[in-house]
Amino acid sequence: MRAAALMQTPHRVLRSLRKRVGRRGVFLLILGIGKTCWGISFIVDPPAADGLQLLTSLCSLRHWAWLWIVVGLVTAGSAFLRIGRDWAGFVAALIPPTVWAIAYLAAAVSGEYSRGAFVALWYLTSHVGVIMWAATVPEHSVPPVPRRPGKGNAA
Repeated sequence: MRAAALMQTPHRVLRSLRKRVGRRGVFLLILGIGKTCWGISFIVDPPAADGLQLLTSLCSLRHWAWLWIVVGLVTAGSAFLRIGRDWAGFVAALIPPTVWAIAYLAAAVSGEYSRGAFVALWYLTSHVGVIMWAATVPEHSVPPVPRRPGKGNAA
């Protein structure tokens, strides 16, 4: 019985966390953790800077990694704010993919990186677009699941 109680604890914690932060908060928390991890990866094992010449002309990718990390922490932290006050997390989340999209687009236009336009569109759609859409989703926009009538209730 003790093992069963221990196994339920993580589920209770997750349920409590989900209830505390809501749908928007869960999105911000996942996004923030992802951005933070992405930034850390640039420090631990920096990738090739193909297409990012605009950024690397200003400073190294290790320095740009801190943009992802700080923004990730702000985004994750905003998950715990009330709806309406969580806007900073959505704004912060937009910054790195927008900067990367601009850098890749500049590389494509200059001819330095032929794939740049495709990568820029990928950042603009799968990152910027999704974040902008999620920012407009109200916390409780889905109607409750209809309940089946119980015994003795006329349907």
